[in-house]
Amino acid sequence: MSATLNDYRAETPTWCPGCGDFGVLRAIQRALVDLEIAPHEVLVVSGIGCSGKLSSYIGTYGFHGLHGRTLPVAQAAKLANRNLIVLAVGGDGDGYGIGVGHLVHAIRRNVDITYIVMNNDVYALTVGQSAPTTPRGRITRSAPYGTPEEPVSPLGMALGLGAGFVAQGFAGNVDHLVAIVKAAIRHRGFALVNAFSPCVTFNPEFGYDYLRARLFDVDQDPGYDRHDAMAAMRVLSEKGGLVEGILYEDPAAIPYDEALPQFAKEPLVAQVAPLDDATRQAVLASFGVTS
Repeated sequence: MSATLNDYRAETPTWCPGCGDFGVLRAIQRALVDLEIAPHEVLVVSGIGCSGKLSSYIGTYGFHGLHGRTLPVAQAAKLANRNLIVLAVGGDGDGYGIGVGHLVHAIRRNVDITYIVMNNDVYALTVGQSAPTTPRGRITRSAPYGTPEEPVSPLGMALGLGAGFVAQGFAGNVDHLVAIVKAAIRHRGFALVNAFSPCVTFNPEFGYDYLRARLFDVDQDPGYDRHDAMAAMRVLSEKGGLVEGILYEDPAAIPYDEALPQFAKEPLVAQVAPLDDATRQAVLASFGVTS
């Protein structure tokens, strides 16, 4: 029987009313339902921050990890069980700050996971400090005279490192974000989805109206070629990063596990023969356990 949105509901989210993470959560749930993937076939690994709560709010297997360490856990889980659909989720501080080194090597390895980053241009859980993506000059609680650093360009960085799937969505356009997430999950290899997810409490300046008025949708441009990495770099530069859609996809990308001829296709749990009852009892007894 096909999964429904109800199957993908779990705890009631405690995000602030209007938080963009609600839209991202719904987009992920809808994408999994549309792809007819059962909840037990999915693992969601999250980091720390407002976005880190998402693994508790979706009815799949979940792992709530450490700040910036989402990708090592997600990659390990996928390599341990290639049958799992593995989604890593986090925030821009989590992924582009403390976790940026792991992002570099996740792209290089091309493990078949989807990484969805909820980007609100601020550290929201800690009440509004400058983040790696905060524009230079913006006043925040940690930069009362304006943020002095230049922001990182996560999509430009991913393209420069040779990522096989690079996209950007918007929590205020859930239908489009659903299509992007579905394509990312289908992609064979590492897929990065930067999802603008406004923080209406601590960064209202970077809100829904601001983004709706500025985002350029490459998926609606009939002349745009998503298989051209240089075209993706150009449009990012021309639009100041304010683009929406699938910027680049390499259909010839080879996932990490498929590049290893010695890598067994079946997960370890399927390769190990079950113990007979007498042996199982003996093992338990050696630990002082009886059953």
